[in-house]
Amino acid sequence: MARYFCGIDWSEGLNDVAVVDRAGEVVAAARIEESPEGVKELLQLLRGLSRSHRHSRKQVPIAIETSRGLLVGALRASGQQVVALNPSVVARYRGRLNPTKKKSDRTDAALLANILRTDGALHRALFTNSDAAAAVTVLARAQLRAVRTRDYHRAQLRSHLRDYFPAALEAWSGLPHGLVRAEARAVLALGPTPEQAAALSKRKIADTLEAAGRFRLVDDHAERLRAIFRENRLRQPARIEEAMGRQTLAALALLDQACRSVDDLTEQTTAAFLAHPHAEIYRSFPGCGPVIGARLLGEIGDDPARFATAKGLRAYAGAAPLTWASGSSRSVTHRRVANQNLKAVGYVWAFTTLTRSPGCRAHYDRRRDAGDPYRSALRNLYGRLLSALHYCLRTGEPYRERKAFPSALQEGADR
Repeated sequence: MARYFCGIDWSEGLNDVAVVDRAGEVVAAARIEESPEGVKELLQLLRGLSRSHRHSRKQVPIAIETSRGLLVGALRASGQQVVALNPSVVARYRGRLNPTKKKSDRTDAALLANILRTDGALHRALFTNSDAAAAVTVLARAQLRAVRTRDYHRAQLRSHLRDYFPAALEAWSGLPHGLVRAEARAVLALGPTPEQAAALSKRKIADTLEAAGRFRLVDDHAERLRAIFRENRLRQPARIEEAMGRQTLAALALLDQACRSVDDLTEQTTAAFLAHPHAEIYRSFPGCGPVIGARLLGEIGDDPARFATAKGLRAYAGAAPLTWASGSSRSVTHRRVANQNLKAVGYVWAFTTLTRSPGCRAHYDRRRDAGDPYRSALRNLYGRLLSALHYCLRTGEPYRERKAFPSALQEGADR
């Protein structure tokens, strides 16, 4: 057991540090900056405490309420054991010691250190990813945020067009990605109002489509768009329509930038994922392309000691059931507290396997026949896939359909 325990109450400026001994007494306190000098000061403080007890400073665990940031990165790079505590958990500890909601940065630092002293076995140190996996994490999360930003701007543009230019929505409603398509954005930029769009010639539309990347049935598509734009429809007054057209151009500029960000980050995320040693194992699974694989790898990481069992991985991903039992009451529900990014990509992954894997499809159908709702059946399938992924990552073997779903395949064959 460690002789000393350190807590850091972090902020954007100064960070309060407290060190307690096994009796819970504060033996050292300081206030450090998030800078090389501040980190050096903290390490010297820990080294000075442990020097006379033949304890390395690496054996002084540090508790902090974040897992990110330059300070955490510097401490981990120096070999310190860092434990990230959830702020809501710390708040419960604070209420247990002081129900009056009294709070200060100095006492919070001591509280964090005492949490490690009393319940250190219940809190795990931050896992250690390789730099390659950490880069995938950063890029995959950035790509996901870019996709959500693009979808937000698309929804804003669609809502705006519906108020004065519904023909623009109809023009691409039957095509994949709708208004996000490069050709849709290019044509709308030429004709942001019903009047301007109706004045476009077939040749002008066709040239714009080709410049945006369409190479098949260009003339037919141009003729179809021209006919839609020239239909007799309800219109806003001319001056209002012109003003709304200017708003459309502004919205298109935002959507264009968001689409470029998605394309760039998708390319970079794919490259980083494919360069990782675990990429081949992920890609051996059905429905696991570069983007889904990158999101899975980015949230799971490549630390072999992080998830000792498949059950732990499923719980972290929200794919394991949660049992509540108290007295005569007992209920089983799905986990709401989980890694939300991993949980979200799990539903997408499980859904894509239904048309790519006979074993996944048979397992899903069996769960549906047993009475599971749609999302519950997908979540169960996702948990099964995670168990197989945990095994493959641990052994280095690629995915094998008959090994992952032997009973489901047999039941499917017997139908």
